[in-house]
Order: sequence, then structure tokens, then C-alpha cells
Amino acid sequence: MAAATSFRLPPLPTVRDLIKLYKLRALRQLSQNFLMDERITDKIVKAAGKIHNHFVCEVGPGPGSITRSILKKAPKKLVVVEKDARFLPTLELLKEASGSHVDMVIEIGDIRSYNFEVGFEKAPSSDWFGAPPPIHLIGNLPFSVSTNLIIRWLEAISEKKSAWSFGRTSMTLTFQKEVAERIVAPVTHKQRCRLSVMCQMWCDVNHKFTIPGKAFVPKPDVDVGVVTLHPLKYPLVNLPFKMVEKVLRTFFNTRQKLCNKGADRLFPEEMRGELGPKLFSLADVNYRVRPFEITTEEYARICFAYKLICEEHPEVEDYNFRATKKTVAV
Repeated sequence: MAAATSFRLPPLPTVRDLIKLYKLRALRQLSQNFLMDERITDKIVKAAGKIHNHFVCEVGPGPGSITRSILKKAPKKLVVVEKDARFLPTLELLKEASGSHVDMVIEIGDIRSYNFEVGFEKAPSSDWFGAPPPIHLIGNLPFSVSTNLIIRWLEAISEKKSAWSFGRTSMTLTFQKEVAERIVAPVTHKQRCRLSVMCQMWCDVNHKFTIPGKAFVPKPDVDVGVVTLHPLKYPLVNLPFKMVEKVLRTFFNTRQKLCNKGADRLFPEEMRGELGPKLFSLADVNYRVRPFEITTEEYARICFAYKLICEEHPEVEDYNFRATKKTVAV
């Protein structure tokens, strides 16, 4: 007989009732907002694809709304990483209720320092160029850490470390709607920025749907976007992450100006006349456009051209326009 791909949790108090029972309130300093609608949490988990008998890490479960939807899909193991220990009783209730079907582990700590290699040590690994591993990251991210966290994870993807030491682990995450739009923004889009290009260099990104702010308690001032990120077999750029980040940050610091204005700042002032034009020539990119009008593929060529210039002029790689500016100001 085939194993069931889902199971029904035993009767439990609602999340709303548990919040009242344990007198849990959302903390503004942790950017907490609770989702109460089970139809929406089920939809988030559905966006992650097949998770039955897979390994799942939920980021910031809070009182356990999305956790319940994940457990209903009967993953092999569910690790929940929650910074706020006040939610431990509600999460332990779910662990006890699902213990016969799911190996649920509760970790109280910061997801930014969580060791995925230890948490998923029994998960099977996949070849990077084969099928993705049976591992998923799912989470309703606090607005205050979402951008910082995704940049950290993109770096781990580029180095095939952390959760990506097992293969092309997928992510299904919530972001402030504006951030979600930035992640998927195509060339020329008003929201296109450094984050757009970085996400699209290493991942296939999709804005699955938008959750209205009124679905959360307390209601945030903005709506929320659910985004999936699937690491690419072949990233558009195969260079050190910090180098790519530096190039993109420099270009988008002057987002509304012609891109050669920003590109010049990659080089010491006395070398700009020579190396600025050389960068665009090597990359075969038109310098008389604005940063948001450059395609992701063109940025990959620009980064590679920058690497070639750094090899010819080693002092360029360590040059930091902002640091130089601060020194002059002092």
C-alpha cells in the first residue's frame, strides 16, 4: 500500500486561540506579523511543490500557522527555526500532535547562524546538475531581515555551501510586496535594482501570488509577495560573489544616470579615463544606458570584464570609492 502523502492533524486549538491563551503579541522590533487564514498558508506550502517525505526548514514559524500546513503534507523531517522563545509552547504542541508522522525539530535561534549541514545531515545529496535534492526552505520572513537574508543565501548558493551543499535546494519565501517585485523585476522595470540582478544571476525566480496586508495580524502597511527561488544549474556568472556584488552595487548607486557614471567609480580616479571605456568595450555593452536598462546577461559580461581588468591591474580589485570618499572627507 502506498504511503499517504498527507495526514490530518488531531483537533487542536486554533492559532488565534493559542495567541490569546499564551498572551502572544507581535513584536514590532522583530517585524512580526501573524497569518491566520489556513487557506493562505496552504497556498504558500502548495507553491513549494512536492514536500511529502522531503526535508523542510521553516524560517520564523511564529505561533505555527504555516507549520500546520507543512505538517499536513507529511514531510519526512521538519526543522523550524524561531528566534522568539515565546512561541515554544505552541510549536511543541504541533510537534507532539504530529510525532507519529513527522520528525519535527524545534530550534530556538537566529536563522542567519543556523547550520543547515547539521540540521539536514541525514538528507540525501544531489548532483548540482541533476534533480534538486528533497530539501525546501519555506518561511514568512520578517521584513527587517528579508533582504539581508536572501543576499546571504545567494552567496551560499554561489559557493554551493550551507543548504546548497546538498544540491539546488529550493526556497519559497514571503517578502514585502515591493521587495518581491524587485526580486523578479525584468530589464527596464521601475523596480529593477541590484537585488533583481543578483537573484536572477543565480536563481530562477517567480512571484507566485500576493497576500493582502489585511490577512496578517497586526495588519502591516503593505501587502506581501510569495516568491519561489530555484537555483540555476548554470548560474549566469561564475565569479566570486563579493566581486559581483561590488560591481552591481557601484552601478546601481547611480541608478538614474548613464551607467558609465557609476562604472567609473569602480576605478581610482587617475585610471578612469582608460579603464571605464575599456570595461564596456570588453563586455560589449552600451554605456549610454541607465543601470536598470542593462540585461542580467550583460551584467554577467560586465562582471567578467571587471575581473579581467583586475587581473591586469591588481590594485583595482581593492579600490573602494566610498572608503576613499570618507578618507578625503576626514
